[in-house]
Amino acid sequence: MQILLAAIVVVPLAGAVAALLPAPPGLKGTSPDQAVLRHGVTVTGVVLALSVALAAGFDHDRPARMQATTDISWIPALGIRIHLGVDGISLPLLVLTALLTFLCALYSYHRMPAGPSPKAFVALLLVLESGTLATFAVLDLMLFFLAFEMVLIPMYFLIARWGGEGRERAAWRFILYTLLGSVVMLLGLLLVGIKGGTFDMVALATDNGSSLGHTTQLIAVLAIGTGLAVKAPMWPLHSWLPDAHTAAPTVGSVLLAGVLLKMGTYGFVRIILPIAPDGAHTFAPYLAAFAAVGIVYGSLVCLALARRGAKGDLKRLIAYSSVGHMGFVLLGIATLTPTGINGALFANIAHGLITGLLFFLVGAIKDRYGTSDLDGLSGLTGGALYGRAPRLGGLLAFGAVASLGLPGLAGFWGEMLAMFASFRPADGLSRPAFLVFMALAGFGTLLTAAYLLVVVRRVCMGEKRDETPALADVQPYEFAAWTPLVALTVLAGLWPAALLGLTDPAVQQLLAGGN
Repeated sequence: MQILLAAIVVVPLAGAVAALLPAPPGLKGTSPDQAVLRHGVTVTGVVLALSVALAAGFDHDRPARMQATTDISWIPALGIRIHLGVDGISLPLLVLTALLTFLCALYSYHRMPAGPSPKAFVALLLVLESGTLATFAVLDLMLFFLAFEMVLIPMYFLIARWGGEGRERAAWRFILYTLLGSVVMLLGLLLVGIKGGTFDMVALATDNGSSLGHTTQLIAVLAIGTGLAVKAPMWPLHSWLPDAHTAAPTVGSVLLAGVLLKMGTYGFVRIILPIAPDGAHTFAPYLAAFAAVGIVYGSLVCLALARRGAKGDLKRLIAYSSVGHMGFVLLGIATLTPTGINGALFANIAHGLITGLLFFLVGAIKDRYGTSDLDGLSGLTGGALYGRAPRLGGLLAFGAVASLGLPGLAGFWGEMLAMFASFRPADGLSRPAFLVFMALAGFGTLLTAAYLLVVVRRVCMGEKRDETPALADVQPYEFAAWTPLVALTVLAGLWPAALLGLTDPAVQQLLAGGN
């Protein structure tokens, strides 16, 4: 198990180096470009297989215990260690990351985004995967920061070199916002490590803030929380996100929404709640307020983009929907209850599956229509996607109803648990305030249903005329890339205990200070 977890983090890095080397003559296939894209599929497939093996070997009877741990001294003078491990909180995120990266590599093998050398594209994709997996596996604050930062450069180049219109501006906004947040976060992590006497996240969580004064906890939560909130993305620190999503290539949008945003919310649960509980309790109402405003704000912007004549971009609309959906995650965390945090962790996974599927679908629609502008797609009478490409239209409708939280699909449980927890937050938090936040979140669900149904009506419905050119329906490689996301969305919706059974014991122990 130790070797499995270490290999999951290291294999993508080794694969990135190998992607830059010349392909052996017998493996070139029809061209070197095809060889390197096939290499990307192979490496990400190996990482996915290792992740599944790790999940199969995981002791599901004790998900609160750190498993597959490695603890090696790295920089003794600073007390920094190479400390790896997984529990019921991090394991689902590891598997989700490996799955989405493999599906992106498979999709890119058949539809490589326009841009420079495929070698650089595959290498950046693998470095991005390694950094994301490391973020969910490391148990040292400094290693967490390094892994957290490791993903920024690959995503910057994926947007700037393989993106669409406005890619350079979007890439610069992405890197500047996230770097600024990271600098502030680093100061908070250093403060915690110096005052707590260690950078070990397990030891600090077990200490449960007893070695950190109240003022220290307040400063640490404010600094670390700011960096995490930028990545989450929390309103009003979200403004980098729509441009990045709109300009990014399809696989960049899938990974950005599916896994990179989860790094911020994971940090709240793994670092802030157990290590600085007093500071978290003080700032919880403010976090909940920002989350509730973000839910309504994101939905209102989406509704405005969806209306006729607004020249709304479908990719931009899905990006703003992420602001609202991640608001539910932050609201669940802010309740400081096991119910809310379990709901947040469930919503993290559900959002990764559903929004990843939606960005795949929007990319496919843009490839076929030549635009993702809603007015251009729908015309005067509607896009008639049901008539022109019925399977593609059906999948878009499925993704929409899953995203709006239809019971029986994955999107329902996280939002419901977050609102349920807001009805009775942790002791010491203002219940009337959280009831207001719950009402705002409930109103946000109505707005979410409204704009997604408008999108389905405008894109999928309409009159198919004889002179309308036919569209290619779902291709085999698209079917292969999207089917796992559809199946897991249904499975998680019908059997939520499979995920909640992993997270709940770990959350209970985390809130109890490791006891």
